[in-house]
Amino acid sequence: MRRMNLRVLLCAALLAGNTAVGDQTDDYLHNQMAEHRIPGLALKVISGGKTVKSGAYGLANVELAVPTKINSVFEIGSITKQFTAAGILLLEQDGKLSIDDLISKHLTNTPASWSNITVRHLLGHTSGLKSYTGLDGFELTKHLTQAQFIEAIGKQPHEFAPGESFKYCNTGFNLLGFIIENVSGQKYWDFMRERIFGRLEMASTTDRNPLTIITNRASGYEQKNRKWINRDYDLTDVFAAGAIASTVENLAKWNAALDHDDLLTKATKEKMWTKGKLNSGKETGYGLGWFLDEVEGHKNIGHGGSTSGFSASIQRFPDDQLGVIILSNTDEAIATTLAKKIATFYFTNSKTAEAGAR
Repeated sequence: MRRMNLRVLLCAALLAGNTAVGDQTDDYLHNQMAEHRIPGLALKVISGGKTVKSGAYGLANVELAVPTKINSVFEIGSITKQFTAAGILLLEQDGKLSIDDLISKHLTNTPASWSNITVRHLLGHTSGLKSYTGLDGFELTKHLTQAQFIEAIGKQPHEFAPGESFKYCNTGFNLLGFIIENVSGQKYWDFMRERIFGRLEMASTTDRNPLTIITNRASGYEQKNRKWINRDYDLTDVFAAGAIASTVENLAKWNAALDHDDLLTKATKEKMWTKGKLNSGKETGYGLGWFLDEVEGHKNIGHGGSTSGFSASIQRFPDDQLGVIILSNTDEAIATTLAKKIATFYFTNSKTAEAGAR
């Protein structure tokens, strides 16, 4: 009887606490959006597998004064990397490749200088290849073929020998997208729809292609002299490194799938969320498509994403059964900062509720 009463008290304390924390979250986001001039933002907070806070703020389109909705579609940038990594790991689960394979086994006409690079090196940003974003010749309008991309990036000097250092590299994840295509026999986007998006009923998750009509697509904005301007449409073709567009609702389904072993096995997720090591044995702080760190002593698995006019973040705190997802249409890479701060509100709430129920 006493155990039942404690459970009721805990639930009541959590409910009251979540309301207060929800208000705190609203106040924080309103202040941050004003300070950083963020046009629009969508939020989802998941605790114990249930949504405890969901919100849409500001404008999805400034010119037309269209309010942000919970189903507004934002570009998620480099959050794409965890989906690409999952695609590679699904193929490994199928027995079709190993992440310790040399990439030359799965890519055609790779330069001789790439001969010691493995799939794992690409997944963990330790390949030493130069990141193509920021270089001329890789714009979306050019839409390089796989062969053209490999030839173009193959001319760039290496940053370091494979495994010698960690340096964030979009090139590696584009190559992983090509590996998915070559091994599966499907186009990257078809593979993602069949094996992940479709299976998880992520109906609003797709390629950000500007030519495609995407229902509820948010517009991206940059700032010049503290004034909003439409984002630059001379975009880099970020493909498997950052071209997914999605909603907080869809990403919550992805987050839920990661809490279970139906899509990716427990062993696969442990591999994905284990810090990589350099040749020296030093840990990198990055797994396979995910950053691994702590926030106020709480284990954190997450990734941010930025494309022209957008900032996004998904942050998971497995020991707390907590997830925070933020999507926004600003050029400032701020979503991860916001998500991690909001998570701390819920750390405090959980502790307070437990203490009050004792």
